[in-house]
Order: sequence, then structure tokens, then C-alpha cells
Amino acid sequence: MNNDYIAIAKNTLEIEAQALREGSERLGDEIIRAVEIILACKGKLVITGVGKSGLIGAKIAATFASTGTPSFFLHPTEALHGDLGMIGRDDAVLAISYSGESPELSSILPHIKRFDIPLIGMTRNSDSTLGRYSDEVININVSAEACPLDIAPTSSTTLTLAMGDALAVCLMKARNFQKEDFASFHPGGALGKRLFVKVSDLMRTENLPIVNENTPLKEAILTLSEGRLGTVMLTDREGKLSGLLSDGDIRRALMSEEFSLEAPAQAFATKNPRVIDDATMLASDALVLIEEKKIQLLVVTDKNGTIQGALHLHTLVEAGIS
Repeated sequence: MNNDYIAIAKNTLEIEAQALREGSERLGDEIIRAVEIILACKGKLVITGVGKSGLIGAKIAATFASTGTPSFFLHPTEALHGDLGMIGRDDAVLAISYSGESPELSSILPHIKRFDIPLIGMTRNSDSTLGRYSDEVININVSAEACPLDIAPTSSTTLTLAMGDALAVCLMKARNFQKEDFASFHPGGALGKRLFVKVSDLMRTENLPIVNENTPLKEAILTLSEGRLGTVMLTDREGKLSGLLSDGDIRRALMSEEFSLEAPAQAFATKNPRVIDDATMLASDALVLIEEKKIQLLVVTDKNGTIQGALHLHTLVEAGIS
């Protein structure tokens, strides 16, 4: 019986995937006109729908709002009882109804058109009430629902959600919406940390373990121990970074025939270490660099090579950067 569940699940995904493929194949100029309607909107994009369409609409509204298109969801029933005033003359409406005949939705359509508010309809039937009222119709018809009874909205809601995503992505491209813009809408949580937190927010700038490159190794080791970074930074006579001396470097030095505690630290240091000279880099990008180079510490300098701070892998992990 367990194998039957696997087969059923796979079949469900295949049916819904087929619905997406069919929707993609028939998509035409209507998506261009829908994007143009939304781009021309001086107010907000109001999304409305009932039942499962309403639930999908709420998610689509959230996607638009977080990707540069001011948007909110309005339930048709609430609109009929006073909230219709939330739709302004500068707004546009995206109405969702698979049949195109939802009574609650159909009831507010005349009021929307009375104020000549642009209306985009998502429905399977362009000849439905919603289709006739719409300035542009996006077809969300599916050949079959994944539901074995072909009743419960499954494939159709998947296609509707995907069409909303397609519109949102088109608008992101049209507005040249960048990662920095996305970050401004997501300052909290793990996503916010990944897109909003910069190296300058996390790097250590005080009591840095720094010594001159000609400092005897024994003194450099003492500084390394007190610095709590597992590394001491070496500078040349101009005060610019010239190398890093890590715990690993010292262990390797112990195996060298030239090892001497009185030797200059630079003799055993890593020359030309990987650094960044832009503290405004996203911390998540710095983490990628640290992982690619298989290092523990990333030194931050100015354009002239003068040390500004240091960012340790452990700091990124503790801050929840991923």
C-alpha cells in the first residue's frame, strides 16, 4: 500500500506539471498587456478572489508587495460591506475566479468598472462574467485537476499561483528590481539577514591582533593568543596588511628546520591573504567567499590596503548568516 501512495503522489505532481506546461504553451500577448496595465497603475494593485482563489490571491498579493509592486488582497464579501472604498481611482484590480462566475466577485465587478478602474481577470473562461468585465484575461484553464474526483482545486490553483509569479517576475524585470531593493522589503528573519546585513555590521574593528611583520614569532604568538581570532595580522612599515599568521601556520612552522621563536613572524606567515576592500559587501556574500577559499578569517581593508576590520566565520554563523 505504501508504494501506492508514492505512485499517487508522483501522478499528482505529473498532472500539475502538465497543467503548468499547457499554461506556458498557450501564453501570449495577454501577459504583455497585463504587465503594461500594472506598470501604468499609479496606485496599488488590488487582488481579489473567493475561496481557494482568494487564498492564492492573498499569496500573489504578498509576492507583488515584496517585489516592488504595491499590492494588497481584498475579499469580495468585505468589499460588498464597505471595503470597496479601499479601491482608489488610481488603482488596478486583478480578480481571480476559475469559473469566472463567483457570485461575490461578480457583484463587485460593476462597481469597479463604474470608476473605470483597470481590471485583469484570471479565469478559465473569457466569456464568463469576469471575462466580459475584464480589460485583459489570463487563461488559467487546466485539462484536469489532480484530485481523483476532478473536483477539488489542485492543478488549477497551482497554475494560478504560477501565473501570479510569472507576472511578478515580469514586473521585477521591467522595474530592474535588484537584490538591494528586495532586501529593503525583508529586513527581518533569516532572509533579511542574508540580504540586508553587511560586513560592516559584523566585522570586528577594535582590539585587532595586529603586529609588524618583523616582530619576533614569540611576540606574534602572544598577540595571536590574546586576539581571540585564531590569527594575527601582519603589517609592513607603511601599516598595510602584508600577511596572516594563523594557528595552522605556527603548527607548520614547528615542523620547519628554520623554526625559531626569534625569527620574524613574516617568515612563517601566509603572504597575500584573501581580503576585501568593501565593508558594504553583504555578509552572505562574504560567507560564500570564506567557504570558497576555505578560510576562517576575512580581513577588511580600505582601497590602500590599510586594515579596517576582520570578519570571522564563527561571527557569521552566530549571526545566523547562511
